[in-house]
Amino acid sequence: MSISPDESPEPGDDMRSEYDFRKLHGVIRGKYADAYKEQLRIVRLADDVAPAFPDEAVVNNALREYLRDHSPASSGA
Repeated sequence: MSISPDESPEPGDDMRSEYDFRKLHGVIRGKYADAYKEQLRIVRLADDVAPAFPDEAVVNNALREYLRDHSPASSGA
């Protein structure tokens, strides 16, 4: 019997019985979740802008240049 796309298997159905995470020491659920959220920034580029930026390095370089040119120290004030 196959599962329809609208039905999902019960959580844990595919977990093998030999995996008992209660016996593991130092395992903390979500231990790094806050640090991950802190570092992760996702920005969606507009369709007309995206072709100019083939990867994240190019985006970061463009933003650094913009910040360098528009920082208060570079304005001569």
